[in-house]
Order: sequence, then structure tokens, then C-alpha cells
Amino acid sequence: MHPLHVFAYCPRCGSRRFVENDSSSKRCEDCGFVYYLNPKASVAAFVMDGQSRLLVCRRAFEPSRGMLDLPGGFTECGETVEEAVARELSEEIGWAPQEMKYLYSYPNIYRYSGFDVHTMDLFFWCRVGDDVETLKAHDDVESCFWLPREEICPDDFAFASIRQAVKRLLGADEYWTVG
Repeated sequence: MHPLHVFAYCPRCGSRRFVENDSSSKRCEDCGFVYYLNPKASVAAFVMDGQSRLLVCRRAFEPSRGMLDLPGGFTECGETVEEAVARELSEEIGWAPQEMKYLYSYPNIYRYSGFDVHTMDLFFWCRVGDDVETLKAHDDVESCFWLPREEICPDDFAFASIRQAVKRLLGADEYWTVG
């Protein structure tokens, strides 16, 4: 099924002759408008403390309510991905990153309101300072807690991209050193 199958009418002229153009777009046969389905950028943070533990969150809402996640979310118009990481950390755990480094990205599909939102998830490594007691769950996070490396199970995380990224982080010793 085409990823834009739920869109039956052209958003420009309203024509029902809104047809598949290629694997990621639809084209109106009446006015020529082409609508592209491009991935939405989202960010996720590997937040590490001074004891090399990873901060994990439990999701408060669907999709995947109750499963583990990393703090993060969708980017907003006009902000950089670094600004999105800082905003999401502030919204979800009431904290600003002391140190941040981009690591890698994975594509994902996020099911929302009955529609598959294609995303490009960008992962960042962040270090927290000494004040780890100020971390509290806010926004769409039910709870957050620290996990040592040996207790992390990638299959416990909600989304395929997060599971892939967690597996990759677990295999990268340089992010687990204290200091």
C-alpha cells in the first residue's frame, strides 16, 4: 500500500485524481501538484551520568505506552536538531545537557492517529552534571530512571530505531567510560 494512501484528494485543488507518482509522492492529474512524503526529523538522547548509567524513560502515552524509550521527540520548524535535543530534555526531564555530541541516525515509522509518520531519528550522546537528583518525568514521560550498561535490554525499547541505536551504543565502549 502506498504510504500516502489515506490522502484521496489533492490538497491544492481538491481533485480526486490524486494518484501515486512514485514511492514517496502523489501527483494531481488535474492541477499538476506533487505532494512528497519526506521523513520528519526527530531526536533522541543517550543521557549518561558520572557513573556511566543510561537514563531511560517509560512512555506515558500511545504509541507504545509503558515501554522504555530515550528522552527526545520531533523537531519543530525553525530549530536545529541540537536545539530540539535541549528543548526535549527540558520538556521531558527538566534538564539541559551539559555536553552533547551527535552519534548517528536511523529511519523509523511512528504510527500516530492511524497514520504512519516516516521519521529520521538522530541520536545524540549527552553527559549530565553532578545534579542528577533534579531529573523528574514531565510531558509524555511516565517515569525516568538510570540503568547500568549490563541491565539494558534493547528489546525492552518501544521503537525499532531506538532498539537499533541502543544495540549500537552497547557495542561502543568509548561512551561508557566514566569521566
